[in-house]
Amino acid sequence: MARRYSEMIAAGRIGCPQEAAEAALWLCSDAASYVNGHSMIVDGGLTAAVR
Repeated sequence: MARRYSEMIAAGRIGCPQEAAEAALWLCSDAASYVNGHSMIVDGGLTAAVR
């Protein structure tokens, strides 16, 4: 099942919790100080086709 799910993801693999945490940390950092009003979807491209 994991292999079939991975085939649906543009990145070709299931992400790990650390990757989601890194996105959240970036948003909390000064590097993202000019980012606002944006929904950041961290899904490896799974939902890119429907957005």
